[in-house]
Amino acid sequence: MLHFKLLGPLEVAGGGSAFAPTAPRVLNTLALLLVRGGRVVPLDTIIEELWGDDPPRSAARTAQTYVYQIRRWLTAGAAPAGDADVLLTRPPGYLLRVAPEQLDLSRFDRLLAEGRALLQDGRAADAVDPLCRALDLWTGPPMANVELGRVLESHAAALDEHRAHALNLRIEADLRLGRHRELIGELRSLVALKPYDEWYHTLLVCALARSGRRYDALEAFHAARHILAEDLGLSPSPELSEVHTAVLQGEQPRTPLACTEGRAAAPAGPGAVKRAVPGPRPRRTGLPSAQPVH
Repeated sequence: MLHFKLLGPLEVAGGGSAFAPTAPRVLNTLALLLVRGGRVVPLDTIIEELWGDDPPRSAARTAQTYVYQIRRWLTAGAAPAGDADVLLTRPPGYLLRVAPEQLDLSRFDRLLAEGRALLQDGRAADAVDPLCRALDLWTGPPMANVELGRVLESHAAALDEHRAHALNLRIEADLRLGRHRELIGELRSLVALKPYDEWYHTLLVCALARSGRRYDALEAFHAARHILAEDLGLSPSPELSEVHTAVLQGEQPRTPLACTEGRAAAPAGPGAVKRAVPGPRPRRTGLPSAQPVH
């Protein structure tokens, strides 16, 4: 059975080895078919991904050629006999048949949903494992070896958000388990990576305060306030201000929770990302009709 990877460099694994097409536009086409696996991808959407608003007159035929190359490549070069019809023609485009266990994105979606449900049920200790396994599926930016067009850029942005949500839930599970001290280093790294995300600033202040480091917690708050004011002209959010007030008063700050306070996200699977991706735009007058071929 073939296995497909999108959460990092795009790879196809089968027969004990991993590989991917080398031609850039063939790679784009395969990525688009995979990220919308199990659903028909219109030929016009493939053309939009490959050429944007300025497709050549031969765009339809060229895109069909790329699909043909992928079909031949999967069938002859990678797929065992049982997978021969993995890429199907389905008007107005093409359908890549991918079972959930074959695609890392689908496995991520399942593990994220499992961890989120456990956390919502108050089972933080049980939630850590599926959330960690979901995050372990990531080996880099989504489709890292693909030069993304605007359709795939939208998908990649949505996937990055879902990865961040999984990380937030895993951090929340650790916080519920009282692992504040262990999280300080990770939260400092996240604050440095995303200096305008008040969520991470808030969690860092909480973790420091709950670890008995009141001075460091206040210092972290003032650093956050300075960044927000100097770079964005903003005041701290109510959540961050509330945590700061608790520290000043010598109280244990209440940690805002990703699972219960509005930071939950939709599933990341191929069907869920559809809402974040614009549909194909009208083709330019004079181009041939984009009809898929078998």
